[in-house]
Amino acid sequence: MADKKVQHDFFGFRIVENLQKINQDIKRSELKYHRKRVLVSKEFTFDAAHHLHCYEGKCKNLHGHTYKVVFGISGFVNEIGLVIDFGDIKEFWKQEIETYLDHRYLNETLPKMNTTAENMVVWIYEKMKESLNKRSEKYNDLRVEFVRLYETPTSYAEVRREWMEVE
Repeated sequence: MADKKVQHDFFGFRIVENLQKINQDIKRSELKYHRKRVLVSKEFTFDAAHHLHCYEGKCKNLHGHTYKVVFGISGFVNEIGLVIDFGDIKEFWKQEIETYLDHRYLNETLPKMNTTAENMVVWIYEKMKESLNKRSEKYNDLRVEFVRLYETPTSYAEVRREWMEVE
């Protein structure tokens, strides 16, 4: 009777016993698969209060939203195949943008503007673009392609790079 090979297969999942090793199973030069521009996206939420000026409707009163913001950032992959580390996008958001927005009265913390989603999305776009430009030595040719700001789950304002460059 032949010995049966023990399979480490649990409910259709295989347990990997030998992880791929750099310079043994894959060469460093193989980590970068292509030379194409790629769009990566990351989203965040924040809670804030605001009211609108010169508006006749419910939004003239102080009220709040749970906003969702979605960033689309494009670039060319680096030598290990990354455009940008998602953790870096989170760090830029936390350090340079979210502090003005989360659990804030937006009419006080944002530049003088009516705090409409249309105005806010442009400000958020500009802040992320500024943040990426400060780090151009680490990341080559990154572009904020779009920012989408949801004021409610079904209502959003969006700005795209090509719209921002035509002024």
